[in-house]
Amino acid sequence: MKKHTCLVILTLFVSATACQNNLLESTPYGQTASDKFWRNADDVVAATNAIYSPLLDEDGFAHTEFTFDNCSDDMNRAGDHPDETALEMFTFDANNSHIGATWSTKYEVISRANAVLINAPKVNMDEALRRRVMGEAYFLRAYVYWRLSLIFGEVPLILEADALTGDFNKAKSDLATIQKQIESDLLNAVDNRLPESYDAENAGRVTAGAAYGLLTKLYVYQQNWDKAIASGTKITGNSKYKLVSDFSQNFQSAYENNSEALFALQYKSGWTTDNSPAYYHTPGAWGGWGFHEPIEDLVNEFEKNDPRRAYSIFSEGDKVDRRGNGITEYTADLSRITGHAFRKYTDFTTSGDMDQGLNTPLLRSSDIYLLVAEAKIRSGKNGDTELNAVRTRVGLAPKTNATMKDIMHERRVELAGENERHQDLMRWDKAGLIDIVAHYKIDRGPFKPSRTFIKPKHYYFPLPQREIDLSNGVLKQNPNYN
Repeated sequence: MKKHTCLVILTLFVSATACQNNLLESTPYGQTASDKFWRNADDVVAATNAIYSPLLDEDGFAHTEFTFDNCSDDMNRAGDHPDETALEMFTFDANNSHIGATWSTKYEVISRANAVLINAPKVNMDEALRRRVMGEAYFLRAYVYWRLSLIFGEVPLILEADALTGDFNKAKSDLATIQKQIESDLLNAVDNRLPESYDAENAGRVTAGAAYGLLTKLYVYQQNWDKAIASGTKITGNSKYKLVSDFSQNFQSAYENNSEALFALQYKSGWTTDNSPAYYHTPGAWGGWGFHEPIEDLVNEFEKNDPRRAYSIFSEGDKVDRRGNGITEYTADLSRITGHAFRKYTDFTTSGDMDQGLNTPLLRSSDIYLLVAEAKIRSGKNGDTELNAVRTRVGLAPKTNATMKDIMHERRVELAGENERHQDLMRWDKAGLIDIVAHYKIDRGPFKPSRTFIKPKHYYFPLPQREIDLSNGVLKQNPNYN
């Protein structure tokens, strides 16, 4: 999928379906007249491309998703919005703008996926293509429900039958039901014969590797170790998803959609304007807004000889190749707050400008390697092979008889800034491996003071108050937020 394709097609799809901004106000997509759309394979592919589009929005993943990881011990919000302060400090309520924005944007993805799943079977088209686009729709619906379940816990399940009848005002489903649907969608994605990879024309579309990778994450969160290992091996044992030899290639435009990029947002300069993570993370002097800055505590977590620190984070004295602008030395005053910035989301064009078209990885093979290692260790097996694949890739000494402490360290440095840390800490707390209340009470300096995490309240964010009000009592607020 060329980067610009889904954005060009979006206008066509939106005009055909009259999308709304709110779950309860959404159009019943299954009722779209077939003489206006869903006429042929091109229409089905166009509709499938449009499922991806809301993910590219700032309320999809470019900015709002990162505000939920501001809660972690890795970063300071470095923004100037009060709602982001509230999220970081655990003082948010149900009227927080980011909480509302992430809800509506994600349910827009679900609505578009439902439309494809309803209508693609009715269209006269090549059967292999039909199966592929339905696999894409199943995965994207699963991925968004996955994120909704991590953020909110229990949420309404809106599926094809609901879209056909316009039944959008539904009560929450319990977490087990949501996870069962996620698993079903991911297995359907694989069964619909998603390819292992694509040609250059379609690079960036969902692959079978993305589905197996997300299944692995789901099973680890469920502590279903055997299934996690089995699905994860579909990644670790497949050369098409091998770790790239150079860690930094995961965050450079020249190496986008490499073997390690199981699922990445496809941005393009000139189309995404100010909605890409590059804008939000890149220092202001280099064209961005400089939000979400790493703190010294994260910088110090890297081993002294770990090259991932310099590849992941800009720190005082780093030499930065700005291409058309030559080599620049990074100085602390380039940041808003902490003296650091995440390098993973910054690249430069040949003219020296910030590259707003830099892709954003949402799921990488190295994440899955570490999850398989964790599943093995927590089930009494040895996880050295997968853990050391990640370590030796960057020239670090291998571990012998690795422990969960090793896994916790490796995930923090390997995935720094990739929206995993806060969720990792919460799931390890639920498993009794750490005490998250005590962990967040630690004062990590002026940019990450002591904070009060309340259990179980803060395991999930509150549902948006606007959605509860619109439901006329059908939606119930999460516990302890009333």
